[in-house]
Amino acid sequence: MFKVMGTLLFGSMLLLVQSCAHVPVETKEDPWEGFNRSMFIFNDTVDGAVLKPVAQGYKAVTPTPVQKGVSNFFSNLGEIGNITNNLLQGKWDGTASSTFRFLINSTAGWFGLFDIASELGLKKYDEDFGQTLGYWGVSSGPYLVLPFFGPSTVRDGSAFAVEYTYVDETGLLDLNSDEKLGLLGLDAVDTRARYLNAEGMIIGDRYSFIRDVYLQTRAYEVHDGNVPKNKPAAQEIRSEDGSWGDDTAAEDGSSWGDDSVDDGSSWGDEGSSWGDDSDDDDSSWEDDSSGK
Repeated sequence: MFKVMGTLLFGSMLLLVQSCAHVPVETKEDPWEGFNRSMFIFNDTVDGAVLKPVAQGYKAVTPTPVQKGVSNFFSNLGEIGNITNNLLQGKWDGTASSTFRFLINSTAGWFGLFDIASELGLKKYDEDFGQTLGYWGVSSGPYLVLPFFGPSTVRDGSAFAVEYTYVDETGLLDLNSDEKLGLLGLDAVDTRARYLNAEGMIIGDRYSFIRDVYLQTRAYEVHDGNVPKNKPAAQEIRSEDGSWGDDTAAEDGSSWGDDSVDDGSSWGDEGSSWGDDSDDDDSSWEDDSSGK
């Protein structure tokens, strides 16, 4: 085990050094591309050595109905965050629907294993804290690849840290530390298994493709599908005076500005086509972003 881990870490370090030797052309939405590409390679290496093989084995031996039940279970736990963030955004339909979905699926759906609420016509409203910040005008900031978690932005990475610290969806299950760790591991494997086919969709430079799809998808989620047309689809870019956001925001003193263009999210969001059971299944870990 230690030899395997040592080889993995040593190989990752070599890849990081090689990537740093190549100086990429940084863009306005990705000013830290050198670091991000290094982290992308690290994540890809860890995924290929550990998570992807485990996910392939899980998908091969687990019956499809069981996989669906596991996905439904974690999706139902995610309704807790959906309730909170829909409420914070003042989206009352989303708050009500998420609340009823959680209550119905947690009871009639046997702790969420069966999605009874969808059969009853209750729509799922996926929202996270990054989307909440974007809704209230906090721009995404630069693109950022997080170790182990993949694509994000400064705003969404910060939001993820807040959610991870203060929102414990497994707290309702009264689990001990080992059981929580096992549940998190199952969630990671199940999520990765749902992405195993997506790698075939990637064309050209994998890093750039994943980054652009992520930012565009995140903008769509933050703006509920109504992405403003008045700015490039890249995302909020850094203005000439050094503040993040658009020129208007810089003029009124806001350092983060208006979220009127593309953003980023956890790669595993269910609202994204990347995480759909029907089309995704073989991308690298970053092809995702979870959200949650």
